Amino acid sequence: MPDDLHHLSITDAARLIEQRRLSPVDLTQAYLDRIAAYDPQLNAYLLVTADRALDAARDAETEIAAGRYRGPMHGIPFALKDIYCTNGIRTTCHSRTRETYVPGFDATTVAKLHQAGAVLLGKLSTHEFAHGGPSFDLPWPAARNPWNREYATGGSSSGSGAAVAAGLAPGALGSDTGGSIRNPAGLCGLVGLKPTYGLVSRSGVFTNSFSYDHAGPMAWTVEDCAIMLQAIAGHDAKDPASARHPVPDYRAELSAGVKGLRIGVLRHLYEDDIPVPASLKAALDQAYDVLRGLGATVEDARIRPASDYHAVKITGAETELFAVHEPVLRTRLNDFGADFLGRALGALLISGPDYMQASRQRRVMIDEMAPLYAKYDVLVTAGPGPASRLDAWRTLSFWRNNNITAPFNVTGSPALVQCIGFTDDGLPLSMQVVGRPFADATVLRVAKAYEDATPWRQRRPVLNPNAALLPAPPVPEPAKAEISRMRRDEIAVMCKRRGLTVPENHFEQLCATVPYIEEMVGHLGRSWDFTDEPSSVFQFGG
Repeated sequence: MPDDLHHLSITDAARLIEQRRLSPVDLTQAYLDRIAAYDPQLNAYLLVTADRALDAARDAETEIAAGRYRGPMHGIPFALKDIYCTNGIRTTCHSRTRETYVPGFDATTVAKLHQAGAVLLGKLSTHEFAHGGPSFDLPWPAARNPWNREYATGGSSSGSGAAVAAGLAPGALGSDTGGSIRNPAGLCGLVGLKPTYGLVSRSGVFTNSFSYDHAGPMAWTVEDCAIMLQAIAGHDAKDPASARHPVPDYRAELSAGVKGLRIGVLRHLYEDDIPVPASLKAALDQAYDVLRGLGATVEDARIRPASDYHAVKITGAETELFAVHEPVLRTRLNDFGADFLGRALGALLISGPDYMQASRQRRVMIDEMAPLYAKYDVLVTAGPGPASRLDAWRTLSFWRNNNITAPFNVTGSPALVQCIGFTDDGLPLSMQVVGRPFADATVLRVAKAYEDATPWRQRRPVLNPNAALLPAPPVPEPAKAEISRMRRDEIAVMCKRRGLTVPENHFEQLCATVPYIEEMVGHLGRSWDFTDEPSSVFQFGG
């Protein structure tokens, strides 16, 4: 039995629990002790449900002793990004507007994990409503990166990334609208899977964007992600986007390797579109060599430029997000954080025709993937990272910078991020593995082959129990707007028509986004045929 129970993988802990060599109560207590000792310096948790966790662990232990073992999540602790509704447990979305909300139901994914016998440790930090951030003007502090607490975790599943990397939970659920599982997975050095759109229910998960949101697992190893995915995947009548698609055994072919598989490298995304540091490029080249050495065929491939996907995703998703929050923005705008407002209010500058053209363009982009899916078993490219300093974030970067994860939210295909090395100063580097829709098992298989052939899962953050708590960075000043007085007046009228009273600092930030939003929607195209359909068209199932 290892001394550090908190560093057991889900896979190893599950085997020991099934063999009755490890008590779920002891495992849960080890995590609770670890959280008490280290979370004050990381801010991964918003709420620890210690008593409930120990009660659930005792129930699991009793059931297993009686021969009623439910499977590999039985007795395994987990934690939740605090946008997952939990029956009788506060669910805040890390926002002042929801800081006392206690739902009377569980999200479908949470209910499935409970049915599997898993043990909830608590609710995790996020960027406000899974959007915006890191922010320093919210009721709770931002999560910090366990590899270097001066650095960001990535978001928006920020606490999920910090908790798993630091050994404060063996696995967590995050959500991914434009990279919010894969960003913290990459920056915190773990495995994060954005499943195929519709594979995992969104019911009971607070909406960021209806048509771009994905719920999925974050864990230390690929097999751990496969175990968690098995527990939460499947059709849910309560989610209109839920797919009626068979759920395979995600662990069945994990050890099959990559020999004979065809892998396309989307090199242009990180060499031309979004240039990455030399350390990451070198790590990627080494990763491709590993895959070749394991028997895969690896060659360069291409999709559209990242800026095209950025335009479609941001136009569509920000419009939907604003529509979700508009009623509360009218009455409680000042209760939202500055970074959330700096993103959400930008949707005022996006028109109805812009939204429709983005939806039309998205349909074209999805159709364009078919030849690549036919030619390659998976696509690979850079993942997020390395991390930047926590105090370096500026809201304008959201509008100004393209995103290396967002293309695969547009396509809805499964995309996994895993660690492929470290910078000289010890920050994780990452790779994305992308598959055909519902080929999540193939994505996991490729990632597992790479993981087994490399040493990166042996390296963990080193935490000092006596480390001083770090003060929160200051809230950045709003960006300065460089637009005409006439355009400012037009935007003021837009705000008034929407019933929004926007303070001067937030109005200045909104005005500063204008050139970037105008450039973004310019990518959508204006010459569409009368018959070009949007991606929102649906069909009734039989």
